[in-house]
Amino acid sequence: MNRRTLLAAAALPLAAPALAQPAWPDRPIRIVVPFAAGGPSDIVVRLLAPRVSATLGQPVVVDNRAGAGGVTGVDAVAKAAPDGYTLGIGSAGGLAISPRLDRGTPYDPLRDLAPLTLAVLVPEPLVVPAVLPFRTVAELIAAAKAQPGRLNYGSAGSGSMPHLAGELFRMAAGIEITHVSYRGGAPLALAILQNEVQLGFADLPILLPHIRSGALRALAVGTERRLEWIPDVPTMAEVGLPTVDANNWHGFVAPARTPAPILARLHAALAGALAEPEIRRALHDQGAIPGGNTQAEFGAFLRAENEKWGGVIRRAGVRAD
Repeated sequence: MNRRTLLAAAALPLAAPALAQPAWPDRPIRIVVPFAAGGPSDIVVRLLAPRVSATLGQPVVVDNRAGAGGVTGVDAVAKAAPDGYTLGIGSAGGLAISPRLDRGTPYDPLRDLAPLTLAVLVPEPLVVPAVLPFRTVAELIAAAKAQPGRLNYGSAGSGSMPHLAGELFRMAAGIEITHVSYRGGAPLALAILQNEVQLGFADLPILLPHIRSGALRALAVGTERRLEWIPDVPTMAEVGLPTVDANNWHGFVAPARTPAPILARLHAALAGALAEPEIRRALHDQGAIPGGNTQAEFGAFLRAENEKWGGVIRRAGVRAD
């Protein structure tokens, strides 16, 4: 046996483990939901999980990790092993707002997480109680300018999406309105219904029944186009406030440094599920706009949302509860 043959034979034991590595995935995949069961993120994940499982050939386990407005669960994803067996869904709060507030987060969403795809966009209409006379945004702004500080706007908590949407509206319209904080979207909707506050933004699914009943009046939406649920309601751009593009959203992320081929397969499974007509119809029925964009598109969106809401937080001096 010559020297070259001896070297080749010696290398075989070293190469064998690499050749024997199992193909990904070979065990269950965990999707972390940073809110309690039954919430918007949880509904989305549980709709998609069976399709993702069928595509990847492994069970998908939903892991609810509620806490700190979505930060606890996102942090669990950021600190998970980057092996493709843990991913998560985060909201605008956990991925773009909380990281820019004064308290910060234990992770940087742009450094510690890999974007996969937008799951859903949830419009945030501007509404007023139907008992008030305001029928247009122009009438609302005129009333606010006539009596600075007298009109109150509600939010789901200091630093929440409705709070920042209200601040964005205030600055764009050049008005003074007073912020009143509530603990969540449902108490906020009730406060607007009872005229405790005179205006506010909130997730469309929470507001839609009250808009349809006539108890609340929607004046504008921050989406690019009018919404088919409320087609008579103009966009903010149509009423002269194009910068008030306030929408809640939920998107899928994985730990940074997860191998690119695994990220590509996760994206394909998620986007494929989001493209199914049955899934899209179910999400639409919840008052959400289905996503499914590319990794690059969601990454650009994530950066833009961090920049936008970080700017609003700085200009308005918003502080967390």
